[in-house]
Parts: sequence; structure tokens; C-alpha cells
Amino acid sequence: MAKWGEGDPRWIVEERPDATNVNNWHWTEKNACAWSQEKIKELFTDAVIEGDGFKCKISKVEKCEGEAVANNRKGKLIFFYEWNIILNWKCLSAEKGKKIEGKINIPNLSEENDISEVNIEITLKDSTDEGERMKHLLHTKGKEAIREKLKKYVSSLKEEFTKGMILPKKDTMKEKISNITSGFNNVKMQMNSTINAPNNNQNLGVKITTTTVNQQQKFMCRGQEFYNVMTTPEMVMAFTKGPVKLEAKKDGKFEIFGGNIYGEFVELSPTKIVQKWRCKSWPSGHYSDVVMDIAEKSDHTEVNIVQTGVPVSEEDSTKENWDRYYWDAIKRTFGFGYFM
Repeated sequence: MAKWGEGDPRWIVEERPDATNVNNWHWTEKNACAWSQEKIKELFTDAVIEGDGFKCKISKVEKCEGEAVANNRKGKLIFFYEWNIILNWKCLSAEKGKKIEGKINIPNLSEENDISEVNIEITLKDSTDEGERMKHLLHTKGKEAIREKLKKYVSSLKEEFTKGMILPKKDTMKEKISNITSGFNNVKMQMNSTINAPNNNQNLGVKITTTTVNQQQKFMCRGQEFYNVMTTPEMVMAFTKGPVKLEAKKDGKFEIFGGNIYGEFVELSPTKIVQKWRCKSWPSGHYSDVVMDIAEKSDHTEVNIVQTGVPVSEEDSTKENWDRYYWDAIKRTFGFGYFM
């Protein structure tokens, strides 16, 4: 055991920019239940299976019960999931006036079973000759197509849902930050047309009529996790899908979205972020003030945003761009937008 004052490096968090879970030593857990239910519905609803002259569509996910959790321990991701799924299907190629439909039962999708071992049971509502042929198609080609969808769910759980769970180590982060210096010309992400092209004809000293933008967002995460997303270069790169320049400290500069948005940090804490913030297209030298109050609740984190000094002509596009390129992107990228 380390002596008092010597310090065990597993517990030294002061040098981390996000001051949490240094070197991913501590166990962290992320509930994937609601995200999984949405993903399974997305994968199966309206999926089509066809062959041998038949065409079948999954009309509904009737049941999706179970649980899923992703854990990070010492930088290693561990998954637990167990689902009981029932799908409704109907034949689209049946003769007019005939109704062929049934169900697909998947009772044991879990990490304990390989996808090839997962039971897939096909049932037919009314037994007819044509219905039995449709059922045979689902037993052959249909099961293969369903297993492919299940594989996509598992791979999405392990890759898409877990983005941001393994934080960069202290030394690795320093190296990466030093390498993030250029490449804005290659960014494909574009903001709305109102902020794409700078207007170099604006003059300093011109009086600008401004307004205030107020927003409130709820995220399915801890307050510290949201703070990390807004201040860790690698995590900002993940949701903006492009290179960034970011110094998470007082008076530290930031540039994102190919330099369309830039400014500096005025105040930084896990409960409050204050920025001087501007769009490239705004009149030269004009900045707004952005205040993000981060309040962790019992089951989610509430973020209240007040942005003062927004040019009146840019009010609507600014609101839309916050929603689209910040909040929606963060929720999709890190799975912070799914509530039970």
C-alpha cells in the first residue's frame, strides 16, 4: 500500500483535464436498455425479406423486454445484455383478399449465446398452403436475415453506444492535443447557410441589434460526463465529426466545425461553462456570451443555456444549429438522449 503523501497513480486525478477516472481504472457503468430498445425497433421495423416469389415485411416489434449494460473496467469494455423479442410479420405478395401473417419469437438474445445459437421461432396465424410456403421461406432465408440484424445490434452496442466510455489516458491525451493543429479545410460538416460564408464587409463600430437565446436540454448521463463531452478534445471531435482546437482552461481558445465556430473559455467547472462564442459570419469582432449551467438530477442531467449578444438576424439559425449540431449530435454519438 502506498504511504500517505506518496500517492497511488490510480487515484491521482488532478492532472487529468476532465479530473475523472484516470487511466480508466475505476468501474463505470452505462445503462443501454432504452437505447437498445430504440435500436432494435430501428433495425427490424419495416424490414423486408423476400425470395421464392414471396415478399414479407416485419410490420411491428410487438415485444422487446430485457436489459443491456455496458461497463468499463481498466479500459476494457464488458457487456451484459439479454432480450426477449417478438416481431409481427405479414406477407406482401399474397393474393388479393388473402391475409398471411404471423410472428417471429427471439427468446434468448444474450452475450452468453453466439448469434448462430440464438433461437428464432416462426409461427403462422392461419395455416394455408401459401402460408406454409411463406413460413418455410422465413425458416430458411428469413432466419439468416434476422441473424444479420441481431449482429448489427450487437456491433452497434459495442461501437456506437460506447463512444466516450473509455477516456484517453493522461499521456495519450497530451500527445493527441499537440497533434490537433490543422485540417479544417477537409471538414465536411457544414453549418446552415446563414453561417457558412463570412461577410468581410462588416465594419467594426457598427451598432448591432442583439437578442438572447435561452435553451434547456436533458441528457441521460451524469453532470461530469456532459462536462467531459464539452471540454475533452477527443469527445468534441466525436460529436462534431471533424478536427478541433480546444484548450479546456480559463482563457483557453476553441475552434470547431472547420473554424465556423470559435471563441474562448471564460469560466470552467463541472457545473458551469462560460464562453465567449461567435460564428465566423458575424460582424467582425462581435462575440456573444454563452453560459451553460449543468445540474445533475437523480436520473438525468439538466443543462440550461443562456446566450446573450446574438445578432437578431441570426436568432433562428443559432437556435437551430445548437439543436442540430450540438445537442442532437451529442445524444446520438454518446447515447445520452434515451429515456425509459
